[in-house]
Amino acid sequence: MQKPCRKSYSLTRPVPPTIICVRHAQGQVTSGNPIIHNLSVANQSIPDPDLTPYGEEQCRHLAQSFPYHSSVELLVCSPLRRTIYTTLLGFKPEIDRGVKVIALPEVQETGDVPCDTGTDIAVLRKEMEGKPIDLGRLTDGWNSNIGKWSPAAEAVKKRAREVRQWLKARPEKEIVVVTHGGFLHFITEDWAGYQEGLGTGWSNVEYRTFQFADGEDDNASITETAQSLAARRGTEKPLTQTERMELRETVEKSCEADEVHPLQAKV
Repeated sequence: MQKPCRKSYSLTRPVPPTIICVRHAQGQVTSGNPIIHNLSVANQSIPDPDLTPYGEEQCRHLAQSFPYHSSVELLVCSPLRRTIYTTLLGFKPEIDRGVKVIALPEVQETGDVPCDTGTDIAVLRKEMEGKPIDLGRLTDGWNSNIGKWSPAAEAVKKRAREVRQWLKARPEKEIVVVTHGGFLHFITEDWAGYQEGLGTGWSNVEYRTFQFADGEDDNASITETAQSLAARRGTEKPLTQTERMELRETVEKSCEADEVHPLQAKV
């Protein structure tokens, strides 16, 4: 399979990395019979759910079928358990060759329900003891759902922009970001395919490849590569930047009219 194509930039400016965004594998909300966490409001009451057995199987398949294992230079994931374990299981080939895993709180989910609220630092550190993941960027309050971590749309947009800026400045050439169905729409600013009932247009363990837009852009905008788009949509014509922004505004206004934040308590 072809590698993600990379743009040509001036020799005076570093080449921004290629970003491969991945949605986590299927998560559950019980430790007994698995109940999928995003199929109903009732299923969202258990804090920070683990993967289902099927989710673990999805990760094993990802580890075998993902085409870019050899070129990924950094793994970034949300500090929620389902994203951490998706990364540790699905990207084991990278970990085995020494690629670092960074838990980045800014890529946590957009809601404030228990299943979208992360585990306290001390508890998470104990669980992850001996596992190849860097939790050093977690600070007290990262799972508080207030301030910077609020589910309010403007707060989520701001941290999504911060994530893009941080990624753009990284020295690695190819970075995987394992995050959530809701947050993926904010970080990519792409709402095409969004399904209100599911709170996302991304499937479990789906991955898409992005490159940073040309020019100096404080927003650090990213655009899906033609190869990535073609792989999942065939010859369908992609939306223009204007159409993407209009679609985002439509989704947000629709959710505001229902007094529900876009994607909150749904992913």
